[in-house]
Amino acid sequence: MNQKEKDTAEAENLRIGRQIRDLRKAKKITLTTMAEKIDRSVGYVSQVERGVSALPIPVLQKICEVLSVQISWFFHTDNEAPVDELNYIVRGDARRSLNFSGTGIREELLSPRLSDQLQMILTTFAPEAGSTESRERKGEEGGFVQSGMLELGVGDKRYLLQAGDSFSLTGKEAHWVRNPSANEDAVVIWTIVGGGY
Repeated sequence: MNQKEKDTAEAENLRIGRQIRDLRKAKKITLTTMAEKIDRSVGYVSQVERGVSALPIPVLQKICEVLSVQISWFFHTDNEAPVDELNYIVRGDARRSLNFSGTGIREELLSPRLSDQLQMILTTFAPEAGSTESRERKGEEGGFVQSGMLELGVGDKRYLLQAGDSFSLTGKEAHWVRNPSANEDAVVIWTIVGGGY
């Protein structure tokens, strides 16, 4: 990661941390309560809110459950789309994105609206990024491996997917994903239906 990418990731951590803190305070949830509900220490939650600790996707999902928001609430863009395109088009330079700094995962929202039943997300996993910590989404989801390799765990089974492979999950099974490559990014296009992201 070069210096510019590192600076961008640090700014993203700070932005997300502030949003978590502001929303937590607005909902009158204490640090202690948040820590207990996500099964982490108060110190860790404080570090996340100050933008100094990594925030893996499963932890952000737990935080979102406590705050009653979807992960997509944290996506943002620096480039706004023209008004007449807002509900239909997402330009490559105007995607809302979310960097999970310290995890090697970057997600870009490909869908123009957050409120719809269908959402598409482009996820880039740096080499060896991801987790074997299971997570569940409320709703069906599928993915297409655009490039690289992806290891997918569903229950006690593991699958190795290559570029061009796709998969589908019902939303009723815990799963995990990671990039097993030591030197190549994995890029996955996700489609999520129903439960939101």
